[in-house]
Amino acid sequence: MNYEICVLGLGYIGLPTCSIFATKGKKVLGVDVVPSVVETINEGRIHIEEPELDMLVRAAVQSGNLRAAVKPQPASTFIIAVPTPFTVAENNRKLPDLSFVEAAARSLAEVVEPDNLIVLESTSPVGTTERVRDWLGDALKKLGRPFSADALLYAHCPERILPGQMLKELVSNDRIAGGLTPEASARAKSLYQSFCAAEIFITDARTAEMAKLTENAFRDVNIAFANELSLICERIGVDVWELIRLANRHPRVKILQPGPGVGGHCIAVDPWFIVDAAPEEARVIRTAREVNDSKPHHVVAKVKAAAARLGRKTVVACLGLAFKADVDDLRESPAVEITAELADDSTLRVLAVEPHVRVLPKQLASTGKNVELVSLETALAQADVFLLLVDHKVFRALPPETFTGKHLIDTRGIFKK
Repeated sequence: MNYEICVLGLGYIGLPTCSIFATKGKKVLGVDVVPSVVETINEGRIHIEEPELDMLVRAAVQSGNLRAAVKPQPASTFIIAVPTPFTVAENNRKLPDLSFVEAAARSLAEVVEPDNLIVLESTSPVGTTERVRDWLGDALKKLGRPFSADALLYAHCPERILPGQMLKELVSNDRIAGGLTPEASARAKSLYQSFCAAEIFITDARTAEMAKLTENAFRDVNIAFANELSLICERIGVDVWELIRLANRHPRVKILQPGPGVGGHCIAVDPWFIVDAAPEEARVIRTAREVNDSKPHHVVAKVKAAAARLGRKTVVACLGLAFKADVDDLRESPAVEITAELADDSTLRVLAVEPHVRVLPKQLASTGKNVELVSLETALAQADVFLLLVDHKVFRALPPETFTGKHLIDTRGIFKK
């Protein structure tokens, strides 16, 4: 088959992207290095949880427009949508890990042809699109291909979608097309116009990269303000939920809601990319990250204090593991971090309740972790202390009297509201 688009990475961004292109009539190959993911998609099923995505993938596969494989094949456009995590260096410094992007770029050397468009969708540090060109150029040279990386077009087109609303926001949200050349920007804009009903803004690659990082850093700073307020209010005896409700009556004030920390692959990660690029200048952004990163440890301390007052081995129910409500996405989740830290305490028996997953993540399933994945009903029957970490619908539906006679730590303010 002669593919129009080849998407590398079939996770929370890549799979919806290639599926929506396929349903618009384009011949799409989705590539993932995990064979079970490829097999699942070729059967018309999905391996992640996202409303209506299963129907979209099924329709795309049945139409013959979408196929999955473990290696890229020739196409007119290649979209890189692989993870960009960070590693922890000395002094707790967070450094971007671009190994997946580099591997994806180099894997294209055998199949690209001059004038192909290479789009980097993965949220990345400023300058990564240029590095994709350089990595691919190095791989082309090693293979002895008769053209250089400069014969290709490169652009960064970051997504702006929210888990739980991905398919809607892929179509309705504005986008940015930032090319290394004006021609690349124009080609990228034309590509996304095939399904995007919103406006697509043209810029250069570095500005596009920085725009996505800035959007998430802005949100992180605002969440840090709310989380810091919650710590202050706890110290001085003020209800933070009531405080924020009243302060937000000001016409120019919009404080976000505090929580147990910040999770997800974007907000919890992207600000570190800015800090790494300009560590001396990014003082507010670094401090916000540190505030949000410290919140899980404060929550753990509150649970342990409550358990200590009981004077016996305590059963703690952690309600929710996902990074946000009503999704199965556990990436960088503060709820997982908190549960893992509690599970290291031999004086506690930890019950994890997460209705959107069937097995514990590796971080909790490792040897020595004192934690068990149970149903909500089991937790309600056995736990002494309840730690509300995620405001899933099933938890929001619980009447307040459910916790009568129990100790409840509500990090989301569900029962305050």
